[in-house]
Amino acid sequence: MEKEEIKIDSSQILFLIGDTGTVGIVKVSNDQMLFIGTPEKEEIVMYLEKNDLIAISAFGKGEKYEKGIKSLGYLTREMNSPIIVLPKDHPTSKRLSMVLSVGDTVRLDCDIIPGTHPEQDILCSCNSLSGTIITKTENGVKIKGNTLNYKIEKF
Repeated sequence: MEKEEIKIDSSQILFLIGDTGTVGIVKVSNDQMLFIGTPEKEEIVMYLEKNDLIAISAFGKGEKYEKGIKSLGYLTREMNSPIIVLPKDHPTSKRLSMVLSVGDTVRLDCDIIPGTHPEQDILCSCNSLSGTIITKTENGVKIKGNTLNYKIEKF
């Protein structure tokens, strides 16, 4: 699997479009801290650099999901909204329409329970995007994995 570099800057969002889901990727754009609340009632502090990624996975396709992805990206990046991690047996994980991950590399996986992973290098996705690895670069992202359908829009 070759790595494909896709150029995006902090004013853009990259949408990876799968058969039954969508992943949106934005750059953090500024060095900042982001807090993660865990089921153990601890708070993890993530120190993010401007080229780190915010990846949001939605369990559907189309304009409705893309608007939701943009909104969650804005809340995370601009409003510093914390990430909440649910316990693995929490019934709400079945109702999540979107989940997110932040950091320099994100691995998409369809075999995990949405919203239950405090590790920020893994993100629940639809089956057709599973196995894709997204890595930050100075000028965008490198994508390793399946052949992807994608588009770039203004964020």
